Amino acid sequence: MTITLEPAAPEDAESLADLRLLAMRESLERLHRFDPQRARQRLLGNFAAEHTRHVVAEGKRVGLVVVRPCEEGLLLDHLYIHPDHQRKGIGAAVMARVFAEADLQEKRLRVGALKESESNAFYLRHGFRLVEQAEWDNYYVRDVGRGR
Repeated sequence: MTITLEPAAPEDAESLADLRLLAMRESLERLHRFDPQRARQRLLGNFAAEHTRHVVAEGKRVGLVVVRPCEEGLLLDHLYIHPDHQRKGIGAAVMARVFAEADLQEKRLRVGALKESESNAFYLRHGFRLVEQAEWDNYYVRDVGRGR
């Protein structure tokens, strides 16, 4: 399967917020925290097209990834794959690409994951280590060159 990352444009914000809502719904419902407006605002509130890319599988947009600079290096702020395309290796392919970019820049990578989300196991499988737990989220770090 061919996976590419394509730059997002400012006008993509609304459709990407819709995608985030679809991808997050199950995890948020599990915690009784599903609020469509809040879930959309989490992406729209700090949307920056220059840090956002579409995940494209076989020519079809199936997800999004947002990597932005932060104090510790890079923040993997969002990684969402449409539910119809999950568990097909797409997220792993995107992660490998993000790792290569972070390693090239010699930057540490940080990510947060909603507690009870399956993404926690995904990040641990990909070499992140848990560094902090908050009320609703777990925070992970991946040091330079520490991927799979």
